[in-house]
Amino acid sequence: MKRGFTLIELLVVIAIPVLLVSILLPSL
Repeated sequence: MKRGFTLIELLVVIAIPVLLVSILLPSL
């Protein structure tokens, strides 16, 4: 039984908003 997030899930949760910001900021 795993509790909470695995390391991969945590990286995905962090990576998605970082990618979105890196895509959106240059277009502003």
